[in-house]
Amino acid sequence: MGTPETTLPSDFIRDIIDEHNRTGRFNRRVATRFPPEPNGYLHIGHAKSVCLNFGIAAQYGGTCNLRMDDTDPAGETMEYVESIIRDVRWLGFDWEDRLFFASDYYEQLYQYAEQLIQMGKAYVCSLSAEEIRKYRGTLTDPGKESPYRNRSVEENLDLFRRMRAGEFEEGAHVLRAKIDMASPNIVMRDPVIFRIKREPHYRTGNRWVIYPMYDFAHCLSDSIERITHSICTLEFENNRPLYDWFLDELGVKDHPQQIEFARLNLSYTVLSKRRLIELVQRRTVFGWDDPRMPTVAGLRRRGYTPEAIRDFCARIGVAKNDSIVDVALLENCLREDLNARAPRVMAVLRPLRVVIDNYPEGQMEEFDAPYHPQNAALGSRRVPFSRVLYIEEEDFMENPPKKFYRLAPGKEVRLRYGYYLKGIKAVKDPQTGKVAEIHCTYDPQTRSGFAPDGRKVDATLHWVSADHSLPAEVRLYDRLFKAPNPMEAGDDFLKHLNPNSLEVLKNCRVEPSLANATPGSRYQFERTGYFCADPVDSAPGSLVFNRTATLRDSWAKVVEKGKGK
Repeated sequence: MGTPETTLPSDFIRDIIDEHNRTGRFNRRVATRFPPEPNGYLHIGHAKSVCLNFGIAAQYGGTCNLRMDDTDPAGETMEYVESIIRDVRWLGFDWEDRLFFASDYYEQLYQYAEQLIQMGKAYVCSLSAEEIRKYRGTLTDPGKESPYRNRSVEENLDLFRRMRAGEFEEGAHVLRAKIDMASPNIVMRDPVIFRIKREPHYRTGNRWVIYPMYDFAHCLSDSIERITHSICTLEFENNRPLYDWFLDELGVKDHPQQIEFARLNLSYTVLSKRRLIELVQRRTVFGWDDPRMPTVAGLRRRGYTPEAIRDFCARIGVAKNDSIVDVALLENCLREDLNARAPRVMAVLRPLRVVIDNYPEGQMEEFDAPYHPQNAALGSRRVPFSRVLYIEEEDFMENPPKKFYRLAPGKEVRLRYGYYLKGIKAVKDPQTGKVAEIHCTYDPQTRSGFAPDGRKVDATLHWVSADHSLPAEVRLYDRLFKAPNPMEAGDDFLKHLNPNSLEVLKNCRVEPSLANATPGSRYQFERTGYFCADPVDSAPGSLVFNRTATLRDSWAKVVEKGKGK
C-alpha cells in the first residue's frame, strides 16, 4: 500500500538508500519492516517509525513487513498484538500478507545458535547474571573472560541441547557469543544470545523454555525476511557491530543495513513504554486508550485523525541527534486538519438560562446554519430558536469591566445565525447568590444577523434552545503533565502530573443535529474547540464528547505568563 502522503521527503536515510540504489546494492530493492514488541500499546513515537518505514517502502516501490518481535514471553500478549495491528491499519498502512512473528523463527534461530557453537563462536556460560555483569568490565576497564568460555564444542552442544530439553532451572546457564571481552564496545563483550525462561509464550505455549535475546533474533529475523534496510532508533547504534557480527559469522551475504535515527521525544509527554505501563497499572489513567495518553489508541479516542498524525511525522522529519519536539506542533497539525473538515455545531458547556421576555411563548422558528463556512459540501442543518435559550455562563456578567464585550444588562450582542439580544436583568439563586437566569429582549428586525439601522455589536454568542437541545456529558481533556520534560524527574515523574488534565461536565446542552452523532465523529463546537463523540461511551440518547483540542494553543499563554513572573 502506498504512503498516504504525496510529497517525497529527503533525509539522510533516504540519501543512504539512494546511494545503495545508485551502486546496485540489494539489486535496487528496498524492503523495510516495523518490528514492535507486543508488550504494550503503540504510542506517538512508534507512529513516527511506522510512517518512516512504510513511507520509505512506498516511496521506493518496495515492501514493508509488520513483525512482532516476541522474544520475551513475560508481558507479551495477543491483546497487544491485536492493538498494534489495529493501530498501524488505522494510521493508513497495509502490510498485505506480510505479518510475521519472531516466534515463527524459533527453530531456525536455535539452529543458527548451534551453528555458532560448532564454529567455536558461542559457548554455554554458567555464571550467574550478577557475575556476568561483573565480568563484563566498565567503559574504561576491559572485561574478564568467563571460566566457562573454553568449554569444548561437544560439551557446549550437549549443555545447550539439555537447556532446550528443560533440564535446568532459570539462571543456571546461558548461551553467549564468543567475541572479545576487551572490546571498547561493551555490547561486543560476549553477549548473551539465549537464556532459560520457564514462562509460557502467548503463541508457542510451553514448547520452548529457552528464548533468544533481541539482538540475536532481530538481525536474523531481518535476514530471514530479506529486509534491506533495518531502520531503528539511536539507542541501537552501539549494537550495530553486533548486528553485523552475527550475520557475517553466519555467512549471510549482502545482509541488511542497519540505520539509526533519533527517536521522538515530545514535550509535556512520557514516551517510555515502561512509564506508560506504570500509568496504566497504577490506574493514574483509565487504560491504554485514555485520551490523555500519547498512545495511538488514546489519540484516536480523543479525536485525533490519522492524517494529522502523519502530517506531524512528516513535518518533524528524521534526524541523527535527539531533541524534544514541542507537543504544540502535534496539536497544531490536528487543528489544521480539523479546521478544514470538522462540521461546526453549537454546544453550551456551562449553561446559563436566558428568557427572551418579548418573544412569543410557545413559538419556535428555525435558522438555516451551514456546517462549514468554506466547505459547502458539508451541507447545513436547521437550528431551532425559542423563547428560552442557554448560553455559556462566562458570556454574561452582571457588573462587567470596561473591556467585557459579551452580554450584560443594557448591553447588546448578536446570537450566532440569529437575532440581536439585549440584556435586561439577572435573577439570582437565593441559596447561592449566583446568577441563575437572565432576562433579555430581542430585536425581530435583526433575523438576518444585521440591524436595519446599521448599529453594530461587539460580540456574537453561541446558544441552544432550552426545549430542543439535548443533554450531553463533555470531558475536557488537557495535557497529562504540567512540566515540559517530566522524565527529568526520573522515578518521580508522577510528581509532574497535571491535576487539571480532566474535567467532566455533566450538564451540557448540544444542538439537536447531534442526536445521532456517530461514535468517533468529530466536530467544532463553535467558539469552544474541537470535540469527538467518545468511541466507547457515546451513543444516541447518551451523548458523551471528548475535547480533542482547543481552538488555539492556550498553553502558550500559560508559558508566557510564567516567564513574566
